[in-house]
Amino acid sequence: MKKFKKTDIIAYILENHEKAEEILTNFGFHCLYCPASQMETLEEACAVHDVDVNELLKALNA
Repeated sequence: MKKFKKTDIIAYILENHEKAEEILTNFGFHCLYCPASQMETLEEACAVHDVDVNELLKALNA
């Protein structure tokens, strides 16, 4: 499985992780397919949604 980084774009994560939508939704990301997801990094999205990027990365990379 790929290892994701905080600099990865949300759209990239959604395309490359079979459970990304479920994981991101569980962390409070409900606009996964909005235009921002096409250019926003995971770190930027976490800052907007007040989510700990390191905790989210642990879930994505588990």
